[in-house]
Amino acid sequence: MIQSIDYFAVAPPLVLALAAGLVLLLDAFLPRRPYVRPMLGVVTLAGVLTALGFVVAQASRSGEALRTFCVPEGLTTAPRIVPALPPGVRPTTGKLTGTIAVAASGPETGAVPSCSFVVDDFTLVFAGLALAAGIVVVLLSMTLLASGEIPVGEWHFLLLCTLTGAVALPASRDLIMLVVALELVSLPVFALTGLRRHDGRASEAAVKLFLVSVVSTAVTLFGVSLLYGATGTVHLDRLAQTLRERAAVPAVPGPGQAAGDALPQVTGTTEATEAYVSALHLSYDSPPPDLSSVLAVAVVLVLAGFAFKVAAVPFHAWAGDVYQGAPVPVAALLSVISKAAGFAGLILILVTALGSEASTWGPPVALVAALTMTVGNLLALRQRHAVRLLAWSSVAQSGYILAPLAVRDDEATGASIAYLVFYAAMNLGAFAVVMLVSRRAARNELDDYRGLAFRDPAAGPALAFFLLCLAGLPPGLAGLFAKIVVFRELVGGGVAWLAVVMAVNTVIGLYYYVAWAARIFTPAPRGADQGVVSDMPDISAPGAVADPENPVGSGEETGGGRRGWLPVVVAIGLTVVVALVFSVAPQVVLDLLPGGAGIGR
Repeated sequence: MIQSIDYFAVAPPLVLALAAGLVLLLDAFLPRRPYVRPMLGVVTLAGVLTALGFVVAQASRSGEALRTFCVPEGLTTAPRIVPALPPGVRPTTGKLTGTIAVAASGPETGAVPSCSFVVDDFTLVFAGLALAAGIVVVLLSMTLLASGEIPVGEWHFLLLCTLTGAVALPASRDLIMLVVALELVSLPVFALTGLRRHDGRASEAAVKLFLVSVVSTAVTLFGVSLLYGATGTVHLDRLAQTLRERAAVPAVPGPGQAAGDALPQVTGTTEATEAYVSALHLSYDSPPPDLSSVLAVAVVLVLAGFAFKVAAVPFHAWAGDVYQGAPVPVAALLSVISKAAGFAGLILILVTALGSEASTWGPPVALVAALTMTVGNLLALRQRHAVRLLAWSSVAQSGYILAPLAVRDDEATGASIAYLVFYAAMNLGAFAVVMLVSRRAARNELDDYRGLAFRDPAAGPALAFFLLCLAGLPPGLAGLFAKIVVFRELVGGGVAWLAVVMAVNTVIGLYYYVAWAARIFTPAPRGADQGVVSDMPDISAPGAVADPENPVGSGEETGGGRRGWLPVVVAIGLTVVVALVFSVAPQVVLDLLPGGAGIGR
């Protein structure tokens, strides 16, 4: 049996994978010349832009969602729980007994076949977000790689692999593909973290991230295996259908059963049906155990596994050290792309597959969200290092994104996605300016930003604008709109106590965001040691270079001269424009969301 593939549906991840292979080949066979490093960056950027173009083309088409890697028509049957037959009534076909029955579906019943890869509005929003953020990360990487200390080919190959996973994950509609895509996002990141040679802190961060990734993967796989064992399917739509029908099964006594017993019988339909059941080993002759406890454990394990990925409390301890030890582009990737992929997987598992079990996972999600935003903000209050502050701020932002999921409806899910989109633009811009400063300030502490607005009239106000956006203060209205959307869903969804917790944490966040922004406009005292940033290139001056004595640049201290600084300047400009658009017209984001415009009303 040959399965057809819709290449237009898989075009974005396919383009990224091909670009990754091309970068690796070019790096292996091109001569070691100065033009190779920027050329590989251009090839990577072209691959990301091409993939984004396909996402835009998919979004512009009308009609149903694109589906591929679907169950063949001969096996278009879905496991289904049916009630026991009344006493004296025997099934017309089939021989199996157990809790899992199979209902025929397919062309004759008009049902949509289960597919492993689906491109719908949800997929397009997350894929577009990952690729847009990928453009900024590639630009930051080009500035970082200008120093020559990091292998360029390996860096861009690993980055494209991560983006491939981030684009494929929201389209994944079965448990196997979901886990594979999640690991494709995670595994290259700790390699990127440790690529900077002779940096002990980077090596330590890579080891910590590796251990966290391994533990979270093991926990997630354990939960996924329990879900499969309890339902007998890996497709999310079938899993959801099985759980819904399991909850709806009445306790009807069957032949030879006492009242109150709930031992259903299987009704088979066709030989293909029985073959499908036999292939999945779903038949058994003894009474089945109660699956409620198994499902509860599976939900907890899956939630814990994804909590590691998004740095939610109590699985957050790795964030500060990893962000600080990793190169700044990797920290930006972790804070946006990796986090977006984690939330995409979490939404697919909880909302799409386990929606009928919302009473089980809803309260834990609310508790984790409250703890995450509170612990993240309290830890950020104590930080004096710029990247560590953004790391713990990112943890707090994960709590804000997670909070609407506790409401357990589609519009609340849209509120989480809206906040994630707003947050991505603001946080990427902050990391871009931090990278600009960190190339001259080895310590990269908050005091190094004192008077930045006077030394660099463009970078200083840009960073202050991003910080005000994260705080939700004018003129950074993008952050304000994001918080309003979440507040409305929490209050309207019956979890007002969580809205109160979020309001308190928003006030806490104001302190460190405003304190950092105030430093930017505070002149440094005379005689203070501010030379570490005084000769940083002024991005408002087109002809500025990093070091007048060394305009070409040969090391990390120079950043590669004017050409090395140009990509990060472009990244700052792009993020400023996007954040301004979101601040002026937030409906641009809200209208793009699944079920969209209603969220903003």
